[in-house]
Amino acid sequence: MSKLNGTVKDDKVTGFIRKLEPGFATLIEEIRQAILESDAEISEQIKWNSPSFFYTGDMVAFDPKEYKRDIVVVNVRKNEALLVFPTGIVIEDENGLLEGNYADGRRIVKFKTLEDFRNRKDDLKAVIRNWLDKVEKR
Repeated sequence: MSKLNGTVKDDKVTGFIRKLEPGFATLIEEIRQAILESDAEISEQIKWNSPSFFYTGDMVAFDPKEYKRDIVVVNVRKNEALLVFPTGIVIEDENGLLEGNYADGRRIVKFKTLEDFRNRKDDLKAVIRNWLDKVEKR
């Protein structure tokens, strides 16, 4: 773990991003920053072979298979970043950013370009804050 700009960053996530094509790495890094800036109780790790972001605060006990601590996983595809919210069904998405209504409760967001992301950055942060409002805290 390292600390940059007041945010704790996982060195494995940094290494993952450094291996990407430079232009695409910039997109993933900006997505990373936006997620981490959304709340002080968000941290990151490599999970499911991708950068993954999770809530670090105290929560009511739950079955780990429910993924209630996992906020979003950034799957890096050839020409897009696919953000998967494992429990996205709980989010009230007032800006229409989230896509899909999967039976397991997932919702997704796709960003193909840096410009696309920058135009929706505030919407992404709003989705994350809404997810955090739904956390069953102790």
